[in-house]
Amino acid sequence: MENELRNAIRELFANQGVGVAIGYGRVGVDGAVGAVFVTSPDDVDQLVWNNECRQNLAVHLTRPEVKALGKIAIVCKPCDARAVVVLANEAQIKREDLVVVGVVCEGIRNVKPDGSTSDKDYPKCETCVQHVPANVDVVIGETSKGEALDAKNAEVATTAGHQAKLAKLRAMSAEERFQYWRDEFSRCVRCYACRQSCPLCYCNRCVADKNRPARIDTSASLKGNFAWNILRAFHLAGRCVGCGACASACPAGIELDLLNLTLANAAKEHFGFVAGTEVGAAPLIGTYDRDDKEEFIR
Repeated sequence: MENELRNAIRELFANQGVGVAIGYGRVGVDGAVGAVFVTSPDDVDQLVWNNECRQNLAVHLTRPEVKALGKIAIVCKPCDARAVVVLANEAQIKREDLVVVGVVCEGIRNVKPDGSTSDKDYPKCETCVQHVPANVDVVIGETSKGEALDAKNAEVATTAGHQAKLAKLRAMSAEERFQYWRDEFSRCVRCYACRQSCPLCYCNRCVADKNRPARIDTSASLKGNFAWNILRAFHLAGRCVGCGACASACPAGIELDLLNLTLANAAKEHFGFVAGTEVGAAPLIGTYDRDDKEEFIR
């Protein structure tokens, strides 16, 4: 797949007028895998594809300095490709200015907050419902693990383990759930790594940075941490694609993806909506449909 990916990107430079290719490569002295920006076909050999390609590269698509490089080719896992659809649906990018290279994904290794990995405790996301990218221009690789998800057969992107955790959380009393999230958010240091890693947190100025007036406490107090994390989760309601970039980036190991999954499941249950599966779909929040269910309104 790695050679196939490199050859595809090289061809895009030659035939599609691509100015920059955003992909994965070895970065830093420790050889960790991160985002690389290839601006010449002579440099495509630095691109890699393996189970360490965790970042959602769509986070770079809204940045002016990247757009200034010309037509963009971007390497996307299936969940990342859904983020591209959401960005286009929300008019943050022009889809015609992109070439989306989707890679078949058998699973990505998760990483502990300290950077270490463990096949036993942090396995690949082998139970993810997405393996084949949809709504892309080029597909790299093959898999026997199902077909691409679209608006007709869409499921919420998650692992069986996360669904089990969510079921356990729902079985708790309101007081127990509050205590659970109180314990989780008490570890937040307000570094905003979750925001910076998320392709759908693209506001020029985040509400958390506004201080005239200050909407939420800026210090890492429990009150401020609750306000920040709950506010961000609701801003992602009906938009989160379940890529897990926020939880992966969190140095405190807070299960932010579980929080987002709660709202993603609600969007699916009440409105039949799964973010990033339908090109041109109107945003869930702010869109009125006379056929929407109303049983959840109390």
